[in-house]
Amino acid sequence: MAELTLTDQTFEQEVLKSQLPVLVDFWAPWCAPCRIVSPIVEELAKEYEGKLKVGKMNVDENQTAARFGIMSIPTLLIFKNGKPVKTMIGAQAKDNLKKGIDEVLGS
Repeated sequence: MAELTLTDQTFEQEVLKSQLPVLVDFWAPWCAPCRIVSPIVEELAKEYEGKLKVGKMNVDENQTAARFGIMSIPTLLIFKNGKPVKTMIGAQAKDNLKKGIDEVLGS
């Protein structure tokens, strides 16, 4: 499953009501670090298929980021059972992101 494009309208159904944990990449097209993280997030979506949903939300087009106190992008939030359980801010190496995901999946 490829990454989902999340909007304010789809967020509740795709993220908050998801049976699987969900990694949400809050980003914007003008954000250089976001563009660095994007291909890594795409790889993670493939690697964790069936265990984790992965979605991207453009903060310029949606208000949901404010609801979760997102002040810097890229911010990756992992939701489990409808609640944010892990926050990773800024461009990070794939290994760091995998470590955060594995922590959540293992708990």
